Amino acid sequence: METGVGPDKAKLDLSNIKRGPIVAALIIGAFVSILNETLLNIAFPSLMEQFGIGESTVQWLSTSYMLVVGILVPITALLQMWFTTRQMFIGAMSLFLIGTLISGFAPSFGVLLSGRILQALGTGLLIPILMNTILSIFPPEKRGGAMGMIGLVMMTAPAIGPSLSGLIVDVLSWRWLFFLIVPLAAFSIIFAFIYLKNVTELTKPKVDLISIVLSSVGFGGIVYGFSSAGEGGWSDPKVVWFITAGAVSLLLFVWRQLKMEQPMLDLRTFKYPMFSLVTVLMLVLMMSMFSTMIMLPLFLQNALGLTALAAGLVMMPGGIVNGLMAPISGKLFDKFGPRVLVIPGLVLLCISIFLFSNIDASWTGGYVIFLHVMMMIGISMVMMPAQTTALNQLPRLLYPHGTAIMSTLQQVAGAIGMALFISIMTAGANNYVKTTGDMNPVESMVAGLQSAFITGLALALIALVLGFFVKRTHSPTVQEKSAA
Repeated sequence: METGVGPDKAKLDLSNIKRGPIVAALIIGAFVSILNETLLNIAFPSLMEQFGIGESTVQWLSTSYMLVVGILVPITALLQMWFTTRQMFIGAMSLFLIGTLISGFAPSFGVLLSGRILQALGTGLLIPILMNTILSIFPPEKRGGAMGMIGLVMMTAPAIGPSLSGLIVDVLSWRWLFFLIVPLAAFSIIFAFIYLKNVTELTKPKVDLISIVLSSVGFGGIVYGFSSAGEGGWSDPKVVWFITAGAVSLLLFVWRQLKMEQPMLDLRTFKYPMFSLVTVLMLVLMMSMFSTMIMLPLFLQNALGLTALAAGLVMMPGGIVNGLMAPISGKLFDKFGPRVLVIPGLVLLCISIFLFSNIDASWTGGYVIFLHVMMMIGISMVMMPAQTTALNQLPRLLYPHGTAIMSTLQQVAGAIGMALFISIMTAGANNYVKTTGDMNPVESMVAGLQSAFITGLALALIALVLGFFVKRTHSPTVQEKSAA
């Protein structure tokens, strides 16, 4: 790998680069692709009716999306060394656009699923490009604000997705969930074609097919296995085999990366203590978040009797506040460092999940909004500052690897979190019926939710302990030449 002059050349090339248009292109693409992730769930009943399918089949529209992203993201570190930022971004958005058109016109469920997989391929390529580009074009002292802008999009898009989706499905049809995305995706491609510049040096390392296979089977098996556990239970042979196959493949993948001179995913990122600490923190935080992100819509619809659209509207303020807080957290991070944000943010998270653990069918929508907003403020104070301080510690040559590792593990944490909390909720509900003899579905579900939130609280407390060790880092410019 050409490491002697690579980093310096990259710095020289970026000295006069116009950051504004590049960030704008990234934000437009990110908004479109991330919004799409949460648009479709509310349309599931309409899709089941239109195509004559059941819940277990329609869930593949979400499971396949998560699966493809989980498989693809680890490979992006390699792809970013073979293709320019411009090629990667335009290629990702083109795949996304083609998938959107196929989904919109889909005559059958199989075609819709194929379009959805193409969309996921585009999203999987896009997420690490966002992070890596920000790290490349902004100096460490300004990255917090820039990452905050990306955070604004990444948090706000999923927040408005369910409500927007409910409105579109009520007024038009599910196909318009795709048709309305088409002009935005097309505009993003045109804008990027005009303004986006390359910001990384191409080293074109050797492609190791064995690493790609092991990575795909490993991360794919883990994500699919845990996703299936949420439906079939932990004893399902399919769940056991996929998780086992994934774990074995991951161990072989790690062993191979450590032995290779030019690894596909450079695990030397874990030599940097703050990167390792924050990676664990983000895993725990993501799982803790899922205790609320999955449970609240179930509670709002099944216990409080709200419609899907009304439930989406209850969830929306927290998501919007989280998005709006992201740039503020970023600016505060640049000025004061991570500790003044991360520790209070984790305290807020713990308080809100503790209050959620006392969830009750007598609660009002307003109280749920209050607790959800509190929780999302806490999360916004932690996520971007913690990730930025972790990535700041890496040398430039490890940026693609660091962003790919963090994005992949968060995807895996999401799948594990979903399966974990659904199974805990189900077990808690069944235990309530056994011990009390009360067959009321609302009361049993509330009991299950309380069990799930208590587990979420335990994870949040672990995250709080880890948060006390987070501190400001500095980019090791002196080590850049020796890092590869």
